[in-house]
Amino acid sequence: MNVGLVGAGNMARALARGWAQPILCTDSGSGRARALVEEVGGEALPSNRELGLRADVIVLAHKPAQLHTVATELAEVAAVKPVVSLLARTSSQAVREAYPQAHVFQIQPNLAVEMRRGVSALARPDDECPPEHAQAVRELFARVGNVVEVPENLLDVASACSGVGPAYWALLLEAQADAAIRRGLTPAQACALIGETMAGSAELLRARNWDTLAVRREVASPGGTTARGLAALERGGVRAAFSAAIDDVLG
Repeated sequence: MNVGLVGAGNMARALARGWAQPILCTDSGSGRARALVEEVGGEALPSNRELGLRADVIVLAHKPAQLHTVATELAEVAAVKPVVSLLARTSSQAVREAYPQAHVFQIQPNLAVEMRRGVSALARPDDECPPEHAQAVRELFARVGNVVEVPENLLDVASACSGVGPAYWALLLEAQADAAIRRGLTPAQACALIGETMAGSAELLRARNWDTLAVRREVASPGGTTARGLAALERGGVRAAFSAAIDDVLG
């Protein structure tokens, strides 16, 4: 399958590294497309039209404001091909209007696709979408992590959980490491202890079918050190902070 990436920014680069196959790529003159194909293989093409002619799947990874400019070059040649939009806060209706003859998919991946441990929120395709196109898109993104289908009207909410996640977890590691460094650990020691604990805890939660209460009960004895730490986090407003974060992200 020839994958065409329109755009070569951070998410496009993460996907290309995760897919680990030659790609077709364009950019708006930054030179990033050439740098990306030098790394993963493939071709940096001179025009979006050529990319649309040669790609089996077209992935829109450009800036949302460029939707209609890019569609002017692609819409005709993208007919009856899957067009995958990664464009944040851009509705499927807007993309379908820009690509009236194409089969449009909306997906919001996160940066961990680079490590093939990403999560991609996929808006459920409409009933008119050919099953083979839906299967091809799901399989393409399943190669770089989990694919979770959600109703289209909840795609932004899903992205506010997974898309922003790597940045949130990086901040949490940083905050906990800062506290440990203040009490004497070196930055390397603190980050290794906390980061590996995060990774292992994710696997533990997965094995417990995401039963967060069960894991907390296994770790925290009543009145023990973990219980005191959890109480401090609750007093510090950890739940309110995350609630405010999702509200701010969704606007």
